Amino acid sequence: MLAKHNFRLAYENWCWSSHAPDWKDVWDIVEKVDMPNVGLCLDTFQTAGGEWADPTTEDGLVPHESKEQLETNFQKSLDDLSTTIPKDKIFLLQISDAYKLKQPMSKDVDESGTRPRGRWSHDYRPVPFSGGYLPVVAVAKAVLKTGFRGYFSLEVFDAGPEGKGVDYELAPYAENAMISHVELLKACAED
Repeated sequence: MLAKHNFRLAYENWCWSSHAPDWKDVWDIVEKVDMPNVGLCLDTFQTAGGEWADPTTEDGLVPHESKEQLETNFQKSLDDLSTTIPKDKIFLLQISDAYKLKQPMSKDVDESGTRPRGRWSHDYRPVPFSGGYLPVVAVAKAVLKTGFRGYFSLEVFDAGPEGKGVDYELAPYAENAMISHVELLKACAED
């Protein structure tokens, strides 16, 4: 239906979803759909926030045998992403980071039915280089290694490191976001 109007559909994984929590899951779906106007929306938070980080643990990382093994596993996933997904099937790259929580979140679903990573996603996502801890640059580099040179979008939900809300002035916040974006592009150009 969208193709006849020159529209594309970008499918994004949510790291707290029960059906398609990581990039491999949504890529499998997009491959099975096999339509030229159906592709992916990849997201630095959704990738790192599901495979590398965990807001319910003391260290903010997914449970792991060792930090080295976690890094190895995550890098393998990013390498797989960069060699598996064709660049023309990535329609958008969304960028955000996440705050490491001072107190881990409860593993329980809240009264609204939202899982911990969903709550984390809704309030604790600053622009990169503004106090977060996710490996945003590593995810962006993996996407760029596919040959993708399309749209980037900052997708932030920043209620501050405590998640209680912050009154931001739009112009300085937007300026900081642009500085962050330039810094991200420079970091991706390294190596």
